Formats: sequence, C-alpha cells, structure tokens
Amino acid sequence: MSEARTEMLERVRKAIGDAEPVEVERSYRRAGALGAEERAELFRARVDEYRAEVRRVDDIGAAIAEVCAARGVRRLAVPPGLPSEWRPSGVELVEDHGLTAREFDEVDGAVTGCTAAVAETGTIILTAGPEEGRRALTLVPDLHICVVREPQICELVPEALERLQAEGLGRRPITLVSGPSATSDIELSRVEGVHGPRNLVVLITKEPA
Repeated sequence: MSEARTEMLERVRKAIGDAEPVEVERSYRRAGALGAEERAELFRARVDEYRAEVRRVDDIGAAIAEVCAARGVRRLAVPPGLPSEWRPSGVELVEDHGLTAREFDEVDGAVTGCTAAVAETGTIILTAGPEEGRRALTLVPDLHICVVREPQICELVPEALERLQAEGLGRRPITLVSGPSATSDIELSRVEGVHGPRNLVVLITKEPA
C-alpha cells in the first residue's frame, strides 16, 4: 500500500473516531402490487424501450428458429443445460464446453434462459445457471436470444434480489442485462455492441419456471 493511501486512511480513521453508526432510512418500495399478467406486460414494455426485440411466445423452439431465420443465424452457441425443446432445427448448435473468445466470435449468436427478471426496469438477471451458461456466452456473440418465463418476472429490484438470496444464489456471479450493450462518448454519440451483444431478443413465455 502506498504511503499516500496509508496516510489518507489514517486521517479517515481519526475523523471517524468512536462515532456511532448512522441508520439510513430506506424508503424505497420493497414489494410490488401487480399481478402476473401486469408484470409480464410492464416487463415487455420496458424491454421494448431499450431498443431490444421482445415478444411473447407459446412455442419457444419455433420462436427461436424464426428469430434465427430472420437474422441469418447459422451457428448458435448454447449452454449445455439448455432444454431440448428450446433447441431450434435448421441451425448448427455449438455447446459451450469452454469455448474460447475466438470460437465465440465465430458463432452468429447465443440463446440462454435467465434466473429472474425485473418488470419495473426491464432487466434480465443471469447467474450462470445450467440454462444460462458462462458470462462469456452472453457477452461475446453479437446476438443474445434470452428466454424469460413469466413466473420469473418480479415487479421490483428488491424482490428479485430477495428471490436470489432465498434460492441460495446471492453469492454467485450476477449479470444484469437491461437492453443491448450500449455506451456513448462525451458528445453523446450512442455506440452499441462495445461491452456485449449489440442485438438482444427477449422471448417471454408462460412456461412454468
């Protein structure tokens, strides 16, 4: 540790002294009031605002195949735990058993599930579960197709985080996805695909979690 940092921390300790901790009032909402259908519709609307493609579907495999055909996807990376009924025909599926960044770059996209989603913010939560795979699977390919089951949609962020804790996932690596990867420079020129996929397709299904 540098001398400057050591000195700074020592000053902070002296300034704090024996001060009592301050209780911070948390006035934000911790529980929502929307029903399942309302949560799903709010989530759909929020995701749509992020310039992502979002649709509600019944047949997940057919919907994924349709997305691939529309976008010219020929090779699709998938996590080993992806359900068989989600695996589209007519596309070469490449299971991720330790694919390198170069190998990820050679596929046209990836398809995964998710752990939870937040309606109020249009956010998808990934925890590297069997249907989601490694972080690299959803960060390197240019297209991410994500399946969200309606029962996975919480209304508020605190509810989603409490669900992760209840399921013992609080200590796992968590990725929060709110729309395609995007950033902007000092002139506010938007650039997509810098930190992850520039194209996000979200498929919402009533399939039970």
